[in-house]
Amino acid sequence: MSAMEKETLLFVDDEESIIDVAFTYFTSRGYKVLTANNGREAVALLRDHHVDCCFTDINMPEMDGMQLAEHIHQYDNTIPVIVMTGYPSLDNTIQTLKNGVVDFLVKPVNLHQMELCVQRVLRERNLFIKNVILSKEVEGKVKLEKLNSELMFKVEELNVLNRILSDFSTLRESSDVFKQLVELSVEIVGADVACFYLVNDTSRDPLAIAMAGAQWIHDDKIARPEGMARSALLSPEVEGIYDLIAEVVRDDQPLILAANRGGCRLPKHILSFMLVPMKIRAKSLGVLMACIYRGKRRFNEKDLYYLDFMAKKASTGIENLALYENIYNNLLSTLYAFVKAIEARDPYTKQHSSRVTLLAVSLAKAMGCTEEDQEILNVAGLLHDIGKIGIRDDILLKPGRLDAEEYRIIQQHPVIGYDIMGHLGLWTREKQIVRSHHERFDGAGYPDRLAGMQIPLLARILSVADVYDAVASDRAYRERMTEPKILEIMYEGAGTQFDPDIIDVFRTLYQSGELRHALAVGEDAVRSS
Repeated sequence: MSAMEKETLLFVDDEESIIDVAFTYFTSRGYKVLTANNGREAVALLRDHHVDCCFTDINMPEMDGMQLAEHIHQYDNTIPVIVMTGYPSLDNTIQTLKNGVVDFLVKPVNLHQMELCVQRVLRERNLFIKNVILSKEVEGKVKLEKLNSELMFKVEELNVLNRILSDFSTLRESSDVFKQLVELSVEIVGADVACFYLVNDTSRDPLAIAMAGAQWIHDDKIARPEGMARSALLSPEVEGIYDLIAEVVRDDQPLILAANRGGCRLPKHILSFMLVPMKIRAKSLGVLMACIYRGKRRFNEKDLYYLDFMAKKASTGIENLALYENIYNNLLSTLYAFVKAIEARDPYTKQHSSRVTLLAVSLAKAMGCTEEDQEILNVAGLLHDIGKIGIRDDILLKPGRLDAEEYRIIQQHPVIGYDIMGHLGLWTREKQIVRSHHERFDGAGYPDRLAGMQIPLLARILSVADVYDAVASDRAYRERMTEPKILEIMYEGAGTQFDPDIIDVFRTLYQSGELRHALAVGEDAVRSS
């Protein structure tokens, strides 16, 4: 290849937009670009074209990125493969490294970053090829061992970075992000103490809101973690940290100090110290601190890089959570509006969904269900009848008994609700509960004729609450049933219509008055709506 001729790059991705953008950008930079929509197309191109570097997605039809990387590694192990994915995981990273992958990029990928990656891996490729040749000579052995050491360091670094990415990607609360941030700081950079200080327009002085690791008091005694609130530990005014935090916020630059390198600036007791600023949408949020106050180890530039990387990913995580919560709440508001529309069509069922949800959550709590299960039931309960939006008024509001065909149509509402929620790509468990809330314990329900433990537990709970509220409310075709009749229907349904264990809990709650209290709350909501 001449000095003026640039390399050939192969991009493999089933997303046309990524292929188009990469082709346009790298072609304009003078590279020859080949594209494929999946691994099989890429293999065919490799047979007919010389390729210097390959970018590939992981999840693709016909042949995925893992299989393609393995094929390239066996076909020509001098071709560097760079994996791009929007869903990083430790398992993916380890598997790709086994298949000869040299780098691992997380989508969305900056084009300039991709070009820098190309330049680096091609330099490493040239070095690798030269070392393969030198391996035939005696001195080549030393160079190969050095290369292997560098590759092992790269594996370790990728594992650390992927650990950070994976841990922050699973969090669902902002408070959990800060807690995870300080705990990871202690674990990954080996800090004795890590702390996140809130520093923004509403907090003039640094405020420690999350802390992890061992702790000290001013007389050099080590305090137990639970002693933090009773000590002046990490107080900015007392320990001299305030000025350093203010400097980091002002300069928007990470800071690393050690006792043997300008230690006069370090607060008392601290031997090695790092501060990293954290911003949300270009506005200062706070500062992440890590320090060592015992032993011989000191922080290095790699530790500062890891700490800065963690702060950036935590910042992204908080932004994503805020965006997710906004989208989630908007979707819920839209779906609840559908439920209100259904209830407006049928005044007899007004606030039915709210009362059913209150009763179902009360049952779930009494049965020892987790808070997560209760929250899932809260969403599923409010939306359990959303499928009725697709049922004609002449059937939904019919004052008399439904005929066979009309009953068949009304039985479609759980499936309609399931499909509505499925199109949103959220609430996997919730939509299954909506689908199954008319299944019977004896298998005679609908739409799937599930029986016993085949029916999700939360759907079995919702079924009990749904039927209770239905028989205890006025309907278009009948008035509210008497209390003895209601209890007869509920108790005699144990083992046939209902899970008998749930009916036992229902009986206990009913007799204690807790169920009536939950229902009264629902009726208050009806009157105030």
